[in-house]
Amino acid sequence: MERLDDPPDVVIRRLPLYARSLRYLLDEGIHSVSSQELGERINVTAAQIRKDLSYFGEFGKQGIGYDVEKLLNHIERILGLTQSWPVVLVGVGYLGQAIARYDGFHSQGLQIIGLFDTDPQKVGQAVAGVEISDYAHMSEVIRGKGARLAIIAVPAADAQPVADILIDAGIRAILCYAPIILQTPEHVWVRYIDPVAVLHSMTYYLAREHLA
Repeated sequence: MERLDDPPDVVIRRLPLYARSLRYLLDEGIHSVSSQELGERINVTAAQIRKDLSYFGEFGKQGIGYDVEKLLNHIERILGLTQSWPVVLVGVGYLGQAIARYDGFHSQGLQIIGLFDTDPQKVGQAVAGVEISDYAHMSEVIRGKGARLAIIAVPAADAQPVADILIDAGIRAILCYAPIILQTPEHVWVRYIDPVAVLHSMTYYLAREHLA
């Protein structure tokens, strides 16, 4: 899905980190920041920050730094955060319920408008004010609400069939918590959150220390 004139995906992944740090700075009453100071907060070099931002225009002034609020506003526009994005969540087990109740979504322009599960005991109940519906209604809700973002929190065996339904209904970006690599068309973006895989990537270093 990435075009030749798009910034590298790794740059896009860093922009939300810049935005979060800039919000913290504003909360602390700091209104001007250098690329060095910003980089120290997120373990990125000042040169990398300047290079990342250069894909989108000129920001800040040499020797003066960045106006925190203006830079934050620029990054939020780049990320499309000046509008609200409807999101559907599939899988309302313990993990799905925790995701649905997370307060940070709404404040950051993300609104969960649909919850779906196959468990008849859950269908009809509400989590965080959103009623749980059966999978049979997914396409109808996605098309009716114009949702293009989805979160998958189902067992690995169910993730691919769910993704197929979502994509057919118009979903173009998926956050997948299932421990599986989804097969999707090129025009669909997928991100994965797999705590076990992340922990295993760190046990390597712990095991190496133990053997040293």
